[in-house]
Amino acid sequence: MYFRRRPNIIYEFIPQIIFLVFLFLYLVLLMFIKWIKYGPDSDGTDPAHGPFCAPSVLITFINMVLFKSETESKEPVVEKVCSPWMYAGQNGFQSLLVVIAVLCIPWMLFGKPVSMMYNRKKQHYQLNNHGTENGDVEGGVDAIQPASGIPQGGHKEEEEDMSEVFIHQGIHTIEYVLGSVSHTASYLRLWALSLAHAQLSEVLWNMVMRSGLTQEGWAGGIILWAVFAFWATLTVGILVLMEGLSAFLHTLRLHWVEFQSKFYAGLGYGFQPFSFEIILDAAQSTTED
Repeated sequence: MYFRRRPNIIYEFIPQIIFLVFLFLYLVLLMFIKWIKYGPDSDGTDPAHGPFCAPSVLITFINMVLFKSETESKEPVVEKVCSPWMYAGQNGFQSLLVVIAVLCIPWMLFGKPVSMMYNRKKQHYQLNNHGTENGDVEGGVDAIQPASGIPQGGHKEEEEDMSEVFIHQGIHTIEYVLGSVSHTASYLRLWALSLAHAQLSEVLWNMVMRSGLTQEGWAGGIILWAVFAFWATLTVGILVLMEGLSAFLHTLRLHWVEFQSKFYAGLGYGFQPFSFEIILDAAQSTTED
């Protein structure tokens, strides 16, 4: 709004926000719905909302994008009480979200170039009508002939400009759509990395520390001391330092690259090498003005 670029807001910002909200914000909302609706069922009075009936958010989202209807649970114990849906009307609502999100792709791809093409044709039509009226009054029909040849040469440049606009818009649309999916997968990769850390800590405990705890007698104390030192070194070196640094770098990259790429272009300024000639020419032009 500050730069008064309404086409960028109508044909880029709005469909991008709709695409993100209808797909990935809905994925986040599914997580909160699962956390709130399903929990430990200690007394067994409501097994439908127990932990065994909680549907997988990842499978739900994949089936949503593929327009695949979820099936009931195959397990005989929970087959009659568990439902694959978290709320009523979820299947139809999810299909509507996916359809609207997919329609945002041609909106981003063709909206801005078609709008620019329409505005240029409208300007040329107004200029031609204005030139025709002036030619009829001042110079007759012969005065129009030179002017009619000018737009013909300009049409080739205009077509080249519009082709560049279509290519540029197509690149940005593909980059945004694929980037949204890829960046979301990067966040899921960070979550999977935390699961790998948990598995690695369990492996270290079972394969290293437990071997020292099984020893008996006074020799077992010495062995346990040595095993604990080895286990502590591996824990601090691998889990705390190496894996912690890896998670930190992943998080930093996600917030700086993936998150900011949705609203911050960061194109910067073109590099201009230092030149006395350019400086003197600029100073001379300012003094002449």
